[in-house]
Amino acid sequence: MSIGRRNAITLGAGAIALAATGGAASPAAADDRAVTGAVPSNAELARSLAGGFTSNQAEVNGIRLHYVAGGRGEPLILLPGWPETWWEYRKVMPALAARYRVIAVDLRGMGGSDKPATGYDKKTMAQDIRGLVRRLGYDKVNIAGHDVGSMIAFSFAVNHPDAVKKVALLDVTHPDTAYYEFRMLPQPGQPFFPWWFAFNQVHGLPEQLVSGRSRFLVDWMFDYLLVNKTAIGDRDRAVYAQAYSYPDAVRGGNGWYQTFGQDIEDYKTYGKVTAPMLGLAHDAFYGRMSQVLPTQGTDVRLAQVDDTGHYFVEEQPAAVIRHLTDFFG
Repeated sequence: MSIGRRNAITLGAGAIALAATGGAASPAAADDRAVTGAVPSNAELARSLAGGFTSNQAEVNGIRLHYVAGGRGEPLILLPGWPETWWEYRKVMPALAARYRVIAVDLRGMGGSDKPATGYDKKTMAQDIRGLVRRLGYDKVNIAGHDVGSMIAFSFAVNHPDAVKKVALLDVTHPDTAYYEFRMLPQPGQPFFPWWFAFNQVHGLPEQLVSGRSRFLVDWMFDYLLVNKTAIGDRDRAVYAQAYSYPDAVRGGNGWYQTFGQDIEDYKTYGKVTAPMLGLAHDAFYGRMSQVLPTQGTDVRLAQVDDTGHYFVEEQPAAVIRHLTDFFG
C-alpha cells in the first residue's frame, strides 16, 4: 500500500498538526488558564444556535454521555472527531434541524461526557451510542461521523444494523491492518508521518505534556489541516482547547488511539454494512475512501468536498449540509 499523503490523512484523527514542528504557534495561542474563564458553557453554546438546541446528559452503557439536541423530524446522530467536541457541527446544525431531530454527541472521553479508564475501542463506543438511541426512545436513526466519530458510526452500522437507517462517514475509515503499515519516520518528499500514533500510545506522558497547553496543539492541528485557517476562529479554538486542557481529557482522547489494535481485530470479524452508506471526503482522502468503502458496504455512495482540508464540516459547511440532506432525504 502506498504510504503517501492520501493514506496518511486516513489517520486524520490524530495530532497531525504536531508534525509541523518548525514554526511558532499562531498569535491567538495562549495558555489554557488564560482562556478558560472566557469560554461559554455547553448550555450557553447550545442556546446560541438557531433551532431550539439544548444541552443534555444521559446515563448509558455505564457512563454519562453529554449531547446537544434540537429540531424536529427523523433523528440524525452526529459524532465529532479529535480534538473537537459536539461544537464541531455548530455551522450545520441549524440548517439540519429544519429537517431532522439533530443530536450531536460528545463521545466517551470527550467534552461533557464521562472519561472512564476503559472502553475506548470503537465497538464499545458504538454501544454507547446504541444505548443513547434507546434512551431517547428511537428504534432506528440516521448517523454521521467525522474523524474518530466516523469510525464509531461505521461500528454502529455494522454491529447494530437493526438500529440504523443510513450512515455517513466523513473523511476517515475504520481502523484496519493498513494502519500497521505507516512508518514512524518520513521518507524524502513525504510530508506526513504518523509518529503521533506512537506518542499517543504512551501512558501518562501526553497528559503531562499537553495539560494546560492544549491551545498550542489545537492551533497547530487546525492551522496544518485547514485551507482557510479562519474557518475555525479564536473563540472556537478556545472552546476546544478548554475541552482538552486537563489530564483526564487528554487521556480520554489518547484512549481512542490506544485501542486501534483491538479495533483492527474487531474489524476482521465484521461483515458488510447493509444500510445505505455515504463516504464524504476532501481531495487528499477521497482516493483512499473510494477504494475502501465499496468493500465495506452493499449500498455505497461517494462524494468529494472541494477547496478544503480535513476539517471540512467547519470549512465548507454549505457543502456538508447539501450532501447530508441529499443523502438522508
